[in-house]
Amino acid sequence: MTTASKFLYLCLGSVFSLAWTFVPAQAEDVSYVLVTPSRIGVNKFLGLGKTGIEKAAEAQGVKARIFEGTDPSTRRQNVQAAIDMKAPIVAVMGFEFGDIVADLAPENPETKFIIVDTCISEAPENVYCAVFREQEAAYLAGAEAALTSASKTVAVIGALDIPFLHRYTDSFAFGAKAARADINVLPTSWIGGDNPFQDPVRAQTQAALQLSNGADRIYAVAAGSNGGVFKAVAEKEGAMAIGLDVNQCGDAPGAILDSTLKRVDVVLPATIDSILKGSAKPVVSFGLAEGGLQLLATDDDVASSGCTIAGKPEVIARIKDMQAKIISGEIAIPDPMAQ
Repeated sequence: MTTASKFLYLCLGSVFSLAWTFVPAQAEDVSYVLVTPSRIGVNKFLGLGKTGIEKAAEAQGVKARIFEGTDPSTRRQNVQAAIDMKAPIVAVMGFEFGDIVADLAPENPETKFIIVDTCISEAPENVYCAVFREQEAAYLAGAEAALTSASKTVAVIGALDIPFLHRYTDSFAFGAKAARADINVLPTSWIGGDNPFQDPVRAQTQAALQLSNGADRIYAVAAGSNGGVFKAVAEKEGAMAIGLDVNQCGDAPGAILDSTLKRVDVVLPATIDSILKGSAKPVVSFGLAEGGLQLLATDDDVASSGCTIAGKPEVIARIKDMQAKIISGEIAIPDPMAQ
């Protein structure tokens, strides 16, 4: 081999060697991105999303990145940033991202978008919606409230009178009456105002009114306003509330009967797995059967939940039986949004 040939051989070898080392580095840079509508902070619901994306990323040997929004502008910027970094999976949480995904998804067909807890009409083929059958967990919450009520009167407080929240309020009443024929379900109290999802003062006032009308169990369906409901029941002997979306029993120890959970930490990995396998559907609804929803009373570890329902095994047994019948189809719960 001539000196020139040797030199060319060595140069080509170096190029191939560099190419070989660059490929794994690119693979390691792959990230699944979760974009939240606000800071996670102490928001347990958004925290479940963080756990979910981390589980999915770990299962695939890639990184998980969290982009936290603060307002409409930063939410859009964060979704665009995830696209620009070539993230193959971009998950967003909440209705706040509906218009953003509708605008950006068609322009970026190589990116798979997951919207958790809502959906958009005429979604592009690269958009997948993971939604919940909230009425199933709310039905169990109503039954539990009725079975534990000493005053035979229960109530539910919602943030705003919109069709979606009737999945909680109407189904709570349905479950309460199914569990106990003599139960009195007070008319739903709506917080309203300028910021119904973040107004604990108005929520406390509404809860105090329901308590004065005889309710000793209140289902709090008001997100950031729930703290006001919890404060009101904590000040009323014998009264208890049921929390929403995450375990809120620690927010007012002794005054929270239970909580209905949206298991985003289960839903996100399941949705991503189906996308990677090519079996994902445009819209997937998660309920009790899929493990997407849960009443903490049915958890095997309810004793460590901090919820007072843990001390009522006979009620838990009834609730578990009802849950099994919902899963089997023996109990059919109508969707208020479909009425």
